[in-house]
Amino acid sequence: MKTAMTDGYELLDSGAFQKLERFGKVVLSRPCAQAVWRQALPAAVWQRATATFFREGGNQWRGRDRLPETWELNVDGTRFMLSSTDFGHLGIFPEQRDQWQRIREVCAGYRQRHGRSPRVLNLFAYSGGSTLAAALAGAEVCHVDASKGMVDWARKNAVLNGLEDKPVRWIVDDVTKFLDREHRRERTYDLIILDPPSYGRGAKGEIFKIENDLPPLLDLIGRLMSPEPLGVLLTCHTPELTPISLHHLLLQQFGGQGTLEQGEMQLRGGDQVLPVPSGSFCWWLA
Repeated sequence: MKTAMTDGYELLDSGAFQKLERFGKVVLSRPCAQAVWRQALPAAVWQRATATFFREGGNQWRGRDRLPETWELNVDGTRFMLSSTDFGHLGIFPEQRDQWQRIREVCAGYRQRHGRSPRVLNLFAYSGGSTLAAALAGAEVCHVDASKGMVDWARKNAVLNGLEDKPVRWIVDDVTKFLDREHRRERTYDLIILDPPSYGRGAKGEIFKIENDLPPLLDLIGRLMSPEPLGVLLTCHTPELTPISLHHLLLQQFGGQGTLEQGEMQLRGGDQVLPVPSGSFCWWLA
């Protein structure tokens, strides 16, 4: 049974290696390795969560039968389809909210300056949050992910936002092989977005290890930048890769051209709720 729930995301509490989050009317408790501090809310509040995800003894949900099969969430004007997965993910990473807003702003600004839509490439694109942000700002987007299931999920999100007829290419492929082909085709992009996993497998079993494969991947990306580039957004959830690490990677790739901005992505709630660090980002803006 599908239930429409469109009243936003909120971090309610965190601590003791867990996070308590509200996704519309659904409240979930899930693991959070960064939350080494104490929980602020009483245990009774946590126990009222709709469902809880555990990693001990193998990934499992307690109360999964209380969750709708799918539900919709409105985050800052963008609609997402959510569903519980066996890995504890839901189809959205709310810590990317600030980046999605920035994508919309820079794409709109590019259109005003250049009189044309920016060409955006979104790699390891998951359920399409960055794709939706760029498309809603009028960009032409190429969405690439090795998982057909996730690309299908992203296409459903596009339909939820009325983007089914917009210029979005949906590609199921290994990212490195796709970039090699795009280079041979002499295709270029104005903005390239990537959120590489710590470890992943391509569509045909190709192995991706971020510590080995990210630098050559950035070199490929550098060759695909247009003559009038907007920039690159690099995000990741690998603890060893801090904002400064991402800064240095993009600095070495693009030299002293443009500007670099880096920081921590965060999950946020009300004024009294401690934000939770949830990965790193770095923008290179040409």
